[in-house]
Amino acid sequence: MQVDLAEIATAWAPLAGTIFVPHTDEEYNQIMSLLDKVIDDVGEDESHPLASLMEILGALVEYYENAHVPQL
Repeated sequence: MQVDLAEIATAWAPLAGTIFVPHTDEEYNQIMSLLDKVIDDVGEDESHPLASLMEILGALVEYYENAHVPQL
């Protein structure tokens, strides 16, 4: 697979302020809000164009929770 980093950088620039690894409670809340909206739109449709985004956001939430939320 040929990767064009210039093309990826062009596509990523407008998204970088919306999709990121959360490091603070505020960032976590931003990612959760976006995830909630995507879930509302995607539902359980695995063929939806945003289904992969929903999975990525879920992974970012899980990362934050594993690092910052005490396990009971």
